[in-house]
Amino acid sequence: TNQGFRLWLTSYPSNKFPVAILQNGVKMTNEPPKGLRSNMTGSYLMDPLPKEEFFEACTNPRAFKRYVFNLCFFHAVIQERRLFGPLGWNIRYEFTENDLR
Repeated sequence: TNQGFRLWLTSYPSNKFPVAILQNGVKMTNEPPKGLRSNMTGSYLMDPLPKEEFFEACTNPRAFKRYVFNLCFFHAVIQERRLFGPLGWNIRYEFTENDLR
């Protein structure tokens, strides 16, 4: 064996995969950030968004920046709604004027 050997492995639960390998390995998780602001910050820090060249390559950078913001915001809201389980998606919610404040 080689002491410098490292194996990165991802696995979904499966009856065909040996449990002993998962039990003897070091486990790592990547949790989404908590909260809308931290989720959006995390999205903006992911490659290629921090690079200005990414936006300059577009012929209409102002509209493209708005599109990216809306996409990041939508993604953050979806990530937050997952925390509510079935309540977040299946129960009808009556929006009122106070929801806009």
